[in-house]
Amino acid sequence: MLKKLLIFLLIITPIIASAQYGGRKGRGMRTGKSFYNRKKPRPEFIIGVGASNFLGELGGANQIGTFFVRDLEFKATRPSAQIAIRKKFNSRFAVKGGYYYQLLSGDDKLTKEPFRNNRNLHFRSSIHEVSGQLEFFFTKEQQGHRYQIKNAKGMKSYNFQAYGFVGVGGIFYNPQAKYKGNWVNLQPLGTEGQGLPGGPKKYSRFSVVIPYGLGVKDAITKEWSIGLEIGMRKTFTDYIDDVSGVYYDNAAIRTAHGDMAADLADPSLLNYPESLGGASVAAYQTNPGEVRGHSKHKDAYMFINVTASYKIPAKRRTRSKF
Repeated sequence: MLKKLLIFLLIITPIIASAQYGGRKGRGMRTGKSFYNRKKPRPEFIIGVGASNFLGELGGANQIGTFFVRDLEFKATRPSAQIAIRKKFNSRFAVKGGYYYQLLSGDDKLTKEPFRNNRNLHFRSSIHEVSGQLEFFFTKEQQGHRYQIKNAKGMKSYNFQAYGFVGVGGIFYNPQAKYKGNWVNLQPLGTEGQGLPGGPKKYSRFSVVIPYGLGVKDAITKEWSIGLEIGMRKTFTDYIDDVSGVYYDNAAIRTAHGDMAADLADPSLLNYPESLGGASVAAYQTNPGEVRGHSKHKDAYMFINVTASYKIPAKRRTRSKF
């Protein structure tokens, strides 16, 4: 159902934008007035680079129970990039579609929280996202004079804008862990007993995602703008880091999938503090059925990108020679 909704929204969003723009343009022609400050909004191409961070089970703060950005582990910050196109259909609203790339990571060695640190899991995952977004601009864009006539009224077009956005998209992710110096794909290994008797089914590496956030942009010429965008991504999967449910019988994983799968399913350190029970408690915590992740809390991630956008120049109209 979610995949059908995603496909429907990605198809219908540009159609709605085009219809609304076309309808307003037609009304402007009938009344003798043009739409949107006497100019047709120009498409913008956008590129961005920045940093991303993961919000999930691995790593995080030095205590359990923290929430959202308080659970960020800044040492796990990784690159982010985007390529998009924006089309305004009035002075306040725009649609944007694009491709977004994030490299996410997490490592229990980066936290001092005893349970997570003893669990000793780690991962990295490349996120490939295609999404469509609806943007709302809090201020109207100032349009300059078409022919850049000196001292002409309305000449100023360089302006600062802030906006918010929400949308829908799809992601492909592929959690990996390092084993004997090499990065290996975790999903085929069934580290929580996926596909084995009594275990969960194998998870999909595709998920619907809800993008939302805020941005600012400042025009430095009539064509070029620079900006900053803070994006959050709500996902509908808990397996971006390959951790979600409970420990499975590690001997059964070893028999079914080999030593590598068993070693990555439970690489616990057995160095739990003596004040909290020591090694005996640490060993107990990885028994079959004990908590490995938190399936009720879906994974999320965020990024901050510096952006540059380019407006396609408007074609100048020339008078007929005749």
